[in-house]
Amino acid sequence: MLENRDYTLIIDKSGSMRAPELPEGKSRWAVMQESTLALARKCEELDPDGIAVYIFSGRFKRYDKVTASQVERIFQENEPVGGTNLVSVLQDALNHYFQRKAAGQSKPEGETILVVTDGEPDDRMAVVDVIINASRKIDRDEELAISFIQVGSEPHVTKFLKSLDEHLQDVGAKFDIVDTVTFEDMEDMTLTDVLLKAIVD
Repeated sequence: MLENRDYTLIIDKSGSMRAPELPEGKSRWAVMQESTLALARKCEELDPDGIAVYIFSGRFKRYDKVTASQVERIFQENEPVGGTNLVSVLQDALNHYFQRKAAGQSKPEGETILVVTDGEPDDRMAVVDVIINASRKIDRDEELAISFIQVGSEPHVTKFLKSLDEHLQDVGAKFDIVDTVTFEDMEDMTLTDVLLKAIVD
């Protein structure tokens, strides 16, 4: 099943990603680069044509068919700065999936979208609406998975991401397509461990 999925990674590059990530003392951005590299390597085993990678803050940029060898260049081209405009990048990623599906170009088992963020999105309700609308366009629960992975431990961010995981169907989603991993959930796991676990869950 894992081989027949597409993978999209959405990476927050808002200014707060410069913050040091304890206990290593590296910035969240540096930890993110290491983890993205490991994720790209794993996904290459499952999906040799590479993964889609988005980098976002106020605006977003999409990189297609990213393999492990290209990850370093993406991080060199981008610096953490700006806000957390999650809604437009998530909408674009979902549109991209549904366009490929309509054209018969999507993988038979669907798509997994991994969103790594340390901040609260600028417009929380718009994010909820985008996910609910996507859930109504799919035929089965497993077809689309969105995993939110929180870097950092701000409680209000944790609360919002957990509510996406636990209450989406209460507010109109057709399927529960969201999974959330918070800082507390990670315990002794590294971000790399969490990302790899998210694609096999």
